[in-house]
Amino acid sequence: MTRMNIKSRSSYGNDIGFSRAVRIGNVIAISGTAPIGPDGESAHVDDLFNQTRRCLQIIKDAVEEAGGKLDNIIRTRVYLVDISRWEEAARAHREYFSKIMPACSFVEVRGLIDKNWLVEIEADCIIE
Repeated sequence: MTRMNIKSRSSYGNDIGFSRAVRIGNVIAISGTAPIGPDGESAHVDDLFNQTRRCLQIIKDAVEEAGGKLDNIIRTRVYLVDISRWEEAARAHREYFSKIMPACSFVEVRGLIDKNWLVEIEADCIIE
C-alpha cells in the first residue's frame, strides 16, 4: 500500500520528525494537533473554545488534503490541561461533529509542549 504523509505546517513537524497526518490505504491518522495559527504562533491564548476550533480546522484541512472529509472521522481524542473546562472544548467539538458523532474521549494532561496551549486533539479517519 502507498503511504501519504501530510506535512505539519508548524516548525514542530521537522523539530520532532512527524507528519500532521498519515494515510495508508483508506485509513488516515491525524497527529496531536495544537492551536497554532497561520503565523506559527499559539492562537487564541487563554481561549479554550477558539483554540479547540483552531485545532479542529487544522484537522479538517489535513483530512481533506489526504483525500478524506470530516464525515470520515471515526474517533477524536481531546487532551486538556484543565478538565474542569471541558464544556468549552465540547461546544467547539459539537460545532464540527454534531451530525458525525465520532467516538470521543476528553482527557486531562499535566501539560502540553507550549504553555499557551490549553488543548491538543488527535483524530482517526476511515475513508469509505
